Amino acid sequence: MKLLMVFDFDHTVVDDNSDTWVIRCLPTQTLPDSVKHSYRKGLWTEFMGRVMNYIGDQEVSPDRIRSVMETIPFTAGMTDLLTFISENKSTVDCIVISDSNTVFIDWILRAAGLQAAVDRVFTNPAEFSESGRMRVRCHHSHDCDRCPVNLCKRKVLELYLSQQSGGGVEYERIFYVGDGGNDLCPTSCLRGRDIVMPRKGYTLEKLLRKMEGQEDDASLRAKVVAWSSATDILQELKTSMQS
Repeated sequence: MKLLMVFDFDHTVVDDNSDTWVIRCLPTQTLPDSVKHSYRKGLWTEFMGRVMNYIGDQEVSPDRIRSVMETIPFTAGMTDLLTFISENKSTVDCIVISDSNTVFIDWILRAAGLQAAVDRVFTNPAEFSESGRMRVRCHHSHDCDRCPVNLCKRKVLELYLSQQSGGGVEYERIFYVGDGGNDLCPTSCLRGRDIVMPRKGYTLEKLLRKMEGQEDDASLRAKVVAWSSATDILQELKTSMQS
């Protein structure tokens, strides 16, 4: 029986939003209003396609984009936590479920030498075309009305757990670590012995607090432990490994 760590990426593993950080690669470090104001609720991936198109139009090279993405800061204590996880792979599995994209996450983890900690990354697929433009596609389609059209994290987590179970891997405890509104849906498939860890002061913590106040709402069974630095998460993980 292993433990499973599930991480969101933006404002969780890294202390910013990778999709907005990329704008720093532009000479002006800003988007024109025509792009900036083109976002429509629930269609973030489509919006990021326009952002990356604009960056391509400005002839910013993939190497320049990469060097900027590699400067995004990790959340306090996160490199220690991921290093600990990579040293305890016989006990701890670790996945990332994120609304970022495969290119950004891979670059950022590799630059920090932390890719060994993460077994699987579930996010929006991205690649560079021959002309050097980065294209981003939706991770999947789904019928969940609570989530953005490109990604339901609950569906991803349920499918992963089902595949692991089919391969003989069951988890004694699951830790779900996140910050945003799109991290609420997957908490509904956690069990009583699992732990959901919202970042203090962020949307997920506020949404969970509302749910805890509603006694008739049985969709949240997991224990809630809020965190302000990844040191808090590491402590909770170590305690669980010792029990």
